[in-house]
Amino acid sequence: MCFFDSPVGRCEAVKEMVLLDETQNECACEHGCPPGCACPLAGCFATVSDVSEEMADMLAAKAADAAVAKAAARKMGQAVAA
Repeated sequence: MCFFDSPVGRCEAVKEMVLLDETQNECACEHGCPPGCACPLAGCFATVSDVSEEMADMLAAKAADAAVAKAAARKMGQAVAA
């Protein structure tokens, strides 16, 4: 049996359930939200991060890679449709 004891919320911007025990910045990096994006869950996130600086850098790099991959996939989809 497994228990998941973390607050979660549905983010309409990414159409996914997100963890609210992280900072809004960490969530944005994890889900590839662009800077300045209006977050529908603003104010619901933790104010202090328990993620190490190393882990934060790794998550930011991963999110950047995901954003590039999404943009490339969108561009490929447009090229195929044209």
